[in-house]
Amino acid sequence: MKKLADPDTQAKPSGSKLVPAVERATRILDYVARTKTYPGLSDLARELGIAKSSVHTLCRTLVELDLLIRRPDQTYQLGPHLMRWSNAFAQQSDVATEFASLWDKETGMPGATITLTVLDGGEVVYIAARNSEVSHSLIDFRAGMRLPAAFTATGKSFLSYLSDFEVKRLYSKGLPQPRTPHSVGTVDDLLKQLHDTRQRGYSIDNQEVAEGIICFGASVLDSRNMPIAGVAVSLLAEEVTQSEREEIIANIRRIATRLSARMGADLDRARMP
Repeated sequence: MKKLADPDTQAKPSGSKLVPAVERATRILDYVARTKTYPGLSDLARELGIAKSSVHTLCRTLVELDLLIRRPDQTYQLGPHLMRWSNAFAQQSDVATEFASLWDKETGMPGATITLTVLDGGEVVYIAARNSEVSHSLIDFRAGMRLPAAFTATGKSFLSYLSDFEVKRLYSKGLPQPRTPHSVGTVDDLLKQLHDTRQRGYSIDNQEVAEGIICFGASVLDSRNMPIAGVAVSLLAEEVTQSEREEIIANIRRIATRLSARMGADLDRARMP
């Protein structure tokens, strides 16, 4: 029987045990949430590997608690009580706070600058930044700062979730004035970069915002599996070896994944378009 994975850790602490009834009830709710049809008792028992009698008892309890609704044809759908939890989660979640919390615990990238942004039209707005002494000498990221999304790592990560048509509509009058000789110059070139971003699963700003600085970015997803924020790490381009580059990319993707989990993303379903 497959146990639910903790989205914020790779493994359970030694000796940690799940309460069977709670674990099974959660698996039932997860399955009902993910399936495209309304499952019945037999479907749940078969798909989850739980005895039908146990599924019946659990579903009856979940219906009484308004966590499930039993439909006239004896199938199940999610109940209204879940909305209370969803609304409370949305009110209590703060991506900037969670970003700071993760940074304070561990980043795995000493000496790097890490930033958090949100998208506003064709620009990204920086809502949190931890500047290193090295990158600070070339560009000072600060909360409230705005930069063209087309040039930044987090901006490219956001834009990669748009269709080509939506990107062309956003830049119907062309791209902003380049910031450096390396800044992407045409919409067609930007679309190629976004295609590569989707294929890789992370974005790159190779000296497009500031000469000498290379940035790697990834998206933070919300409960709809859509980007709510972007995280990026910035370092001196000339000092990044291939092995360091791979480690940095793995770390920034790990941070984005952990933030996404805390924002309610369904990581089993999350994928770039």
